[in-house]
Amino acid sequence: MPEALVDWSAKELPGKRVTQYSLAKRGGQDCVLAQAAESVSLWRRALKIEPEQLEAVQFDWWIHTLDARSSVQEADTDDAPARLLLGFAGDEGSLSLRNRMQFELVQTLTGEAPPFATLMYVWDAHAAPETVLISTRSDRVRKIVVGSGEGGRGTWQRLRRNVRADYMKAFGEEPGRLTSMAMMTDGDNTRSRAEACYGNILLLDAHQQALKGSLQF
Repeated sequence: MPEALVDWSAKELPGKRVTQYSLAKRGGQDCVLAQAAESVSLWRRALKIEPEQLEAVQFDWWIHTLDARSSVQEADTDDAPARLLLGFAGDEGSLSLRNRMQFELVQTLTGEAPPFATLMYVWDAHAAPETVLISTRSDRVRKIVVGSGEGGRGTWQRLRRNVRADYMKAFGEEPGRLTSMAMMTDGDNTRSRAEACYGNILLLDAHQQALKGSLQF
């Protein structure tokens, strides 16, 4: 395994088929190829980055295949060819009873508690860029659409986001420590196929320097 991916590993979801992640090359760029076939799983790593250290995230991805029925706007069509998930710590004592019960259930099913908050950048088949959505499964997961439809498919795209500003927009509060990041390509809800490549993912400080834990091929 390349040194860049040593700290990454697969995370399966209970009762779901597994998306395949492998090394590939697209347009001369090394990347992680994600291939979903009616499946969902994550390729992720743990982090420990304090909020004052992190300013932005810059990431490259290549959308190859997406299903026109897929859209994160509805629970029964909630699939996407590419997602970048950032998991944050926080004061779990401030969670609602419903959230705490959900967290306990997830821990029972998977053996680990979910992040206090998850900010998800998504490529969607239909939703307009900059749309902010609250997950129908948990209000501790918020999605920001950063790309939509067929535009740009089949070529490398570079996106850059201000993490603090996006977290504030999505959750209405300051972010805590960044504890994880993950790639996710899925087609389980629409029973479809999706394929994308993930390139460099740079976690940047105020001086635009890459922080430890960034993915750099």
